[in-house]
Parts: sequence; C-alpha cells; structure tokens
Amino acid sequence: MTLLSFNYSNAQSYTKYVNPFIGTAETGHTFPGATVPFGMVQLSPETGNFGWDYCSGYRYEDSVITGFAHTHLNGTGGVDLGDVLFFPFQGKAPANFVSGFSRSTEKASPGYYTVVLNRDNIKAELTVSPHTGLHRYTFNNKGDSHILVDIQSSLVDSKEELESHLLDGSITINSNNSISGYTSTSVWVDRKMFFTAIFNKPFTGYHFIDGKNKRRLILDFDNKAGGQVEAKVAISAVSIEGAKLNLSETINKSFEIVKSETVQAWENRLSIIKAEGTDDEKTNLYTSLYRLFIQPNNIADIDGKYRGADGKVHQSADKVFYSTFSLWDTYRAAHPMYTILCPNRDGQMVESMLQHFDIAKALPIWTLWGKESYAMIGNHSIPVIVDASLKGIKGFDKEKAFAAIKKTLTTNVNPKYDWRIYMRYGYLPSDIVKREAVSRTLEAAYDDWCAAQLAKALHKQIDYAYFTRRSKFYVNLFDKSTNLMRGKLANGKWVEPFAHLDSGQLAIGGDYTEGNAWQYVWQVQHDIPGLIKLMGGNKAFSDKLDSLFTMPAKVFGKGSTLDVTGLIGQYAHGNEPVHHVAYLYTLAGNPAKTQQYARQVHEQFYQNKPNGLSGNDDCGQMSAWDIFTTMGFYPVNPVDGKFVFGAPQMRNMDITLPNNRHFIIQAVNLSQANKYVESISLNGRIYTKPYITYKDIMSGGNLVFTMTDKPAAPNFQ
Repeated sequence: MTLLSFNYSNAQSYTKYVNPFIGTAETGHTFPGATVPFGMVQLSPETGNFGWDYCSGYRYEDSVITGFAHTHLNGTGGVDLGDVLFFPFQGKAPANFVSGFSRSTEKASPGYYTVVLNRDNIKAELTVSPHTGLHRYTFNNKGDSHILVDIQSSLVDSKEELESHLLDGSITINSNNSISGYTSTSVWVDRKMFFTAIFNKPFTGYHFIDGKNKRRLILDFDNKAGGQVEAKVAISAVSIEGAKLNLSETINKSFEIVKSETVQAWENRLSIIKAEGTDDEKTNLYTSLYRLFIQPNNIADIDGKYRGADGKVHQSADKVFYSTFSLWDTYRAAHPMYTILCPNRDGQMVESMLQHFDIAKALPIWTLWGKESYAMIGNHSIPVIVDASLKGIKGFDKEKAFAAIKKTLTTNVNPKYDWRIYMRYGYLPSDIVKREAVSRTLEAAYDDWCAAQLAKALHKQIDYAYFTRRSKFYVNLFDKSTNLMRGKLANGKWVEPFAHLDSGQLAIGGDYTEGNAWQYVWQVQHDIPGLIKLMGGNKAFSDKLDSLFTMPAKVFGKGSTLDVTGLIGQYAHGNEPVHHVAYLYTLAGNPAKTQQYARQVHEQFYQNKPNGLSGNDDCGQMSAWDIFTTMGFYPVNPVDGKFVFGAPQMRNMDITLPNNRHFIIQAVNLSQANKYVESISLNGRIYTKPYITYKDIMSGGNLVFTMTDKPAAPNFQ
C-alpha cells in the first residue's frame, strides 16, 4: 500500500500545545500541577478545600494558594488525596498558611509548574518523577526561610472531616536534611501513605505546631535573599523503606535533569499522534491526550510491591500495579483508546484488575490506591477485560479473566447488586432496589453481554447462553408507550408517576444514575439494532434522538444536579451515559446528524480556556471522547471492535502504532462549512461500512474522508 505523506517535523514539540489549565474552572475538576504519564505523584497547587468543588484541590476561580501537595485526582467527582502539603514562607508563622498570587506568574506545562507567592515573594517550582515530587523554592526577600510540611491536610468534604480523617500518622526527623512520615486516612477509601523527603541544605531548626501529634512541621533554613531550597519527596503505599527506594529515581539528579526527563516522557507519549491544524485545535487535541495519559496510576514501588484491597503488601510479577480506575467512565472510550495507542500497557492494566480480583474476590469498579470505593454502578472492568481479550492484547491469562468475570457476575460481593433478585425478576425492581434500579439493570445487561462474548471466544457454550439471556434483560424495562426505559415494581407494574425528566443522583435515590430516562434509554450499547426495533424502526429511532437534542436544555428534578451539564436539549455531554448517543444516528441510517452534533459538541464543549470542559474530565474519558471524535469515529459498543463513523475535526492525523505502523487520517476539503462527509476511502478503495474496525486501524493504512458543506449520505451498507 502507499502511505500518504505529510510534512511533520521530527523536532516538533508537542508539550507546547498542552494547556494544563483547561478544565480547572467550574466543573472540570482538573489540576495544573506536574505529573508523569501514569505516575504515582501529581504534585500540584491547592487553592481551597471541602466538598465537590475541590475534588482536584484547585479551582482557577480562586485567588490564593494554600500549598503544594503530592497526590491529586484528574477530573473526578470524588474527594480524596492531597497528601503531604508543603507551604514555603518567611518570617513569623502565619495564623493561616495561605498566599495570594498573580496569575501572570503562574505557568504550567507537562511535568512542570511555577508560581510566585505574593505573601513573601517566593518563587515556587515543581517537577516530578514517577514516584517523587521535586520542589524548588526561591526566597527573593531577606530573612529566615521556612517550609511547612503538613500531613494533617488532605482533600476532604468538610472542616469536621479535616480533623477526623487522619486515623494515624506522624512525621519523623531523620537528620538535619531528611524527614519521613506516614498517614492512615479514611476519606473516599481507607488507605495508607508513606513518604520520605531530603533537602538540598540542612535545616537550622524545626518545631511541630501541633505538639505531640507531630503532623504539622515547620522547618527553618538560613537563606540569603535569592537563596533556594530544594526538596525531593518520594511516596509509597507500602512503607517508608519503599519510599526511600522510590527516591532512588532522582538521587544524584538535579531539578533540571528530572524536569527534562519528564518533559521527554511526555513528548514520547504525545508524539504518538502527529496532527495538522490551528494552534487552538492542536492545543485541544494534545491537552486531551495529556489528560488521557495521567491515569490509571501505577501505585507499585519500583520493586513491584504494592498495597492491595486487603490492606496487605503484595508483589506484582511485572512490577506494576495500576489503580485510579474510574471504570464507569473510562470503559467507554479511554480504554478503547489505550488499545490503539498503548496496547501493551492496556494489557498490564487488565492484569492489575485480575490481581485485584485475587485479593478482593471481585473485579474492580472504582479503585483508588488499590482500594475499592464502589463509587459507581455496573462492573465495567468487565468490558475492558473482554475488549482486550478479543483484540488479542497480551499480558494476562484469558481463562483466568473469564473465571473472574463469571464469579463477579454471579456472587454477591458488590453491594449494589443482588444477583438472586436480578435473576428472579429479570430486572431490579424499584421497590426492592431503592436507588438507580433502572440504570443498574441496564449497565449490568451490558456487562453480561461482554461476558457472553468472551465465553463464546473460549468455547464455553453454556456460559455464553446464560450471559446472552441476561444481556437481554434491558427489554424488561422498555416502556413502549413512551419509548423510554422505566422503573418497574416487583409486581410487574410501572413506577407511577413516571418522572421521566427528573435527574437521579447517587446520593438521593431515584431510578437513574446521574441522569434521567431520556439519557438512559440509549444505554443498550451492545444491541442498538434491538433498541431500534423496540422503538419501531430507524425513523422512529431517529425521531426519538431528535427529541433528545431539541427538548428544553434544563435540568429537572430535586436534589444535586452537579454532574448533569453540557446540555444540548436533554443530551448532557458533561456526564458519560450519553457519550455514544450522537453516533447512533449513523447506525440508524442518518449519518449527517451524527456529523452535525459531533461537530457541535466538539466546538461547544472543548475549548482552550479554564472552563473549556462541560463537566468532569473523569480520568480521561471526556478527553478520550474528543480524541476519537477528532479522528472521525467512536466506539459506540466499546467491546465489538467497531468504531462508528462521525466526521474528522482536523485535516491530517498520523497515528504511530506498535511495530512502527502508521494509520493516517485525512479530511479533504475540511472547513468550518464543510463538516459533512461525502465519501470515505480506505487504502485507496471506496469504503461503505458505517464503521471501521480495530483490525483495520492496527494494520495501518490511509483513511480519507472527502468533506462537503451539504448533509450528504455516504453509501453505507
């Protein structure tokens, strides 16, 4: 085959197109600090605390900084982490450790963050290795210099929890330039954290400002104006000895060398995709790639030891153990993207899930630092595992994987599922399961379908039939009178009244999870043809989709509605259940509508500014949606190996695949007006399927879209 050639400079920098401040305002919940791809440390400033607004510890709207902590979550809706807070200052210790700052001095790029704290004119600089955070503080004023080291501080829900979340912990002085410590905390999950820190110069004194608790330490340094104090802080979930071992990543390396290595690690990741476009287009793309690669996080020490779900220390054979699995979100697009951009690492992630199963006797749902939070519904490690299995990704045992899936879906470990009730009724009755009964049923049915596919591949016919039957339980909640999924009682009657527009929330009950009946009726990713048939055919299905996008763009119902954002009608892009919905038009024979709405969402809800995301980034899922959409296709069913066509959003993209193959995407005549696809060719031949397969992509080649300004209809067959 002949590959298209584009003029991409090998010396081009991709990190310069990353804007870590995108999503730091409003509901994005991202952080601007330094981290490495899939690293354990996220060294970032904190501007406040307490509650949902501070899930990442940072809000662009704030005007003060309260310190720099070593662990943070990228775009989630849960509060935790914020470990080992540093705050530099001069003079007498203030009553409140906080400083204003000028936005003009605040800069962030992959692997580096800097700001000047106005309180004492201190320049703070941060960089990282996988397990170690590096601080460099330049004290520009005369006078004694100090650093607060605070392990009482963490990201929590309330002031009361700030005092109670730390179950145990203290700081120890090791020498005149070294400290260590540990914490045992209970916030989102119960976990342990250990650290050790070395400074580039001895401290001249120290004292604990919380007395015998030894959790808030002030270190004193003898500095001249312009003097610098540097600190290397290694963390571990295993032990202080583990933290000391992790510190070896940066021993005998300067701040600048570590920074350079981290920037290069990001260049290597980001350059997997070489794209042509405007600066804003490239900034959105490469920032999305950056967010995608922040997590899951390898929480194993460099010798492979990690602390598992049972709180005990275990050994990973491949010396990695991934956690921060926001699977309710990331199974949809983030993990399918990993299977393209880093399949070997996706295999390691699956192996980590199976190691978690060995300990917890159930596959992970939403794990943080190795601990299960049960934060969301379904068990969506299952689609991730099955997808990797069917794509032939290496690094784990498929028979073991199926055994783990089968046990997870048939034994009552997950507190949100009683499989006896599920099997007795063929759905979860709303009068027995008081919260999210509809959503839990629909998402379980998808997991069941995934289990059936792996059973089929492994020639387990009885299991295939069993899980295939369960996968059709979604039909039992389809109300033909409304063409919506509806709560049903144990006696078979519908829930009355039918509050079809009310958005249910995890904390307050209702039949739906962070959404309503209009958003959840499409949660049949495994059987879109079956859903189309239930609704009465392609036209009725498309008409229903039209209603979703054109209804009043407002949130209905009582209670918290924080996650229902990014509205186009009742399509709520700020939350994940609708992420595949725009692409359903293509499957119903109306691809121009997919192309129209994909462009609208891309332009309206992905912008190069702090409030440029319409909702939580959710550990890279929001970003993965836009990467796929920019390419021109999306995994409606993340496990069937098919990517449904929309329309590309950049003119040229060159994806480097394993074995140095390339998959090149070209959009001929793409412009603001030319957002519709007239025709598609693959490797020089007209392509008529409404999707492209994983096999096609990973074989390498040229995918060419010819664009037009008219709502055309490619000859899909």
